[in-house]
Amino acid sequence: MAEKKAKTTSQSLANLAIEGIFDKKGESVVRIDLRKMKNAVADFFVICHGNSSAQVEAIAESVEMTIKKNSGEKVWKKEGFENAEWILLDFVDVVVHIFQAETRKYYRLEELWADAEVKSIETPASGSKTK
Repeated sequence: MAEKKAKTTSQSLANLAIEGIFDKKGESVVRIDLRKMKNAVADFFVICHGNSSAQVEAIAESVEMTIKKNSGEKVWKKEGFENAEWILLDFVDVVVHIFQAETRKYYRLEELWADAEVKSIETPASGSKTK
């Protein structure tokens, strides 16, 4: 009989996304907890930026690989690889937004969810953990 794998929690999935972001030196990482928001589209948004289209693509690929390797979860929908100014990875309960710096400043996505718990995540080298 096949062994059934336990479903990864949305918070664990968000933390794996953050790990993948840091592997490619993503900047200004923010985790937005939407679980208490009525009619939220996901449990968490994870937002970061890179400094070039190549870095944005590399971050997206790293997030996808890190999550698949550590949880078995696959991305449900992905968009934005055409010009890599804003790549969205939708894992249903967790949505990862990877911007180029100027595009992130323009859309100011964090401000749209100001009522949610917004937490800046520091790089692992600074001693902060993503729990």
